[in-house]
Amino acid sequence: MAEFAADIIDLGDKIVALSLLQARQLSEYLKEKHGIEAAAGGAVMMAGPAAGAAPAAAAAAEQTTFDVVLKAPGEKTIQIIKIVRAVTNLGLKEAKDMVTAAPKVIKAGVEKAEAEKLKKELEAEGATVELK
Repeated sequence: MAEFAADIIDLGDKIVALSLLQARQLSEYLKEKHGIEAAAGGAVMMAGPAAGAAPAAAAAAEQTTFDVVLKAPGEKTIQIIKIVRAVTNLGLKEAKDMVTAAPKVIKAGVEKAEAEKLKKELEAEGATVELK
């Protein structure tokens, strides 16, 4: 087993003790101030030179998850309620309340393909839908 310096052990223990919110804030701080970003595999990536920063920023800014927002149910409210019930597993009353209280987030944090499918399904019944 490798031996580590006391300051490294102390730093590691502090990082492990962070709450989820604190860990996220630390991640944002390291990204903004030092250009350090966690990679998908858990490794740390350093930011490249400033000239290459624009393409990297554009790729990082591409949204991968969406919120499906029902802006207005349209005239086929009953069909919209059925769709909302199916995708949210809500009861009839809860789904009806959600639909009649539009604009409302129907489903949050869904993948792009699923969000677009749900949007298309709702719009086919006359609803006004937005992806955020």
